[in-house]
Amino acid sequence: MASSRLPPERRSARRAVSRPSGGDAAPARRFKRADRAVHHERNRMMARTKRSRRSYSAGEWGRNRVRVFPDPKTGRYQIEWRENGRRLTRSLKHRDWSRAKRQADEVAAGFAVHESNGQTEPEPEPLTLGTLLDIYGDEVTPTKSERSRRYDRVAMNMFVKVFGRHRKPATLSQRDWDRFIRARRAGKVGPSGSPVSDRTIEKDLRFLLAVLNWATKSRDEEGKLLLDSNPLRGLRVPKEKNPTRVVLSQAEYEALLQASLAMDWRFRVALVVAHETGHRIGAVRQLRWSDIDMERGTIRWRGEHEKTGYEHRTPVTAAVLTVLEEARRRNPGIGDTPLLPAPKNLSACIGRSLARDWWDKAEALAGLPPKRLRGWHSLRRKFASDLMNQPLKVLCELGGWKTAETVLQCYQRADEDRLRQALEERQRAISR
Repeated sequence: MASSRLPPERRSARRAVSRPSGGDAAPARRFKRADRAVHHERNRMMARTKRSRRSYSAGEWGRNRVRVFPDPKTGRYQIEWRENGRRLTRSLKHRDWSRAKRQADEVAAGFAVHESNGQTEPEPEPLTLGTLLDIYGDEVTPTKSERSRRYDRVAMNMFVKVFGRHRKPATLSQRDWDRFIRARRAGKVGPSGSPVSDRTIEKDLRFLLAVLNWATKSRDEEGKLLLDSNPLRGLRVPKEKNPTRVVLSQAEYEALLQASLAMDWRFRVALVVAHETGHRIGAVRQLRWSDIDMERGTIRWRGEHEKTGYEHRTPVTAAVLTVLEEARRRNPGIGDTPLLPAPKNLSACIGRSLARDWWDKAEALAGLPPKRLRGWHSLRRKFASDLMNQPLKVLCELGGWKTAETVLQCYQRADEDRLRQALEERQRAISR
């Protein structure tokens, strides 16, 4: 007690004497502010991890009561209301508190307006498969080509026949998927009434998946999605293990070329252009003189006539220029005049059926034995196989393919001669 009455300087001297080192006294600690900052930071971190009990209610009990509150696990706000005595909850899918309260007020106001006239509005009719297909047919199908429009109508009729027009698309399941596959394989459904291959079934099911995926992104008049999700997403479509892909041989092409001398000049032009450029007959049929540059020796392939949908230019060979000169003598035209005009309408291009009829006639004149799936597209596979030794990038640019995987999987085919040639080259490389 006596030491506490000493002056400050004497108390400091006394501490210095009692200290073994004899040094000066350490200055008083000044960590109060730092300790307070650490304390506040700790409280802030604890508050961040602590469950929020924040909630907001709007409306009146028993009438239009709505409550929003955060999900303790995700932090996203939930909205809660009562309907027919049941408590319903739905996620608002955001963490904005002001927005959540505003949404609660809007929902409560909507309930109040709904009950202000004392009448109950009729619930909207549930979406049926027939209605969904009708909507797709009115909005999406008209944007496709004529051939695709015909296929859409046939496919829609098949699905309505198998599943029923009043079936709810959200209830489709694996059993319905398998039932359609069995019906198509047995020939119980379809325009031909006969069994079809897995490749055809794959096309049908991919169309159905496209319709359901479109419904998950399209909204009705009230702004609601037609479907919340695709019920058939992830199901495996049947694959044809060894699809028949005919490649036209060089001997067959020469026979067709010889037979074209006795046919319409348009067929010879189409045959040579398709063989030398490797493009689809649909793109060849739609060529116009404005797409052809005789001086530079190039052809412009328009995107609307290409399966990939993009426009590109390719150089042409001397054989193509020769038949183009012949076509100009037969049908002199400029601008958008068709290169291959229809016989009865010179302002329109030849049709798909006429090109197919010419091909069948040329096969008969050439004396080729009938072979299934040997048509115009076999020229495109021949083009890809003939240029097998070229870089895939160059081949894709020349033939208009979008990916090299398509070329390798569907178009190129290594015949026995190429395999033997590869083995001989390997043997020569080893013996050096």
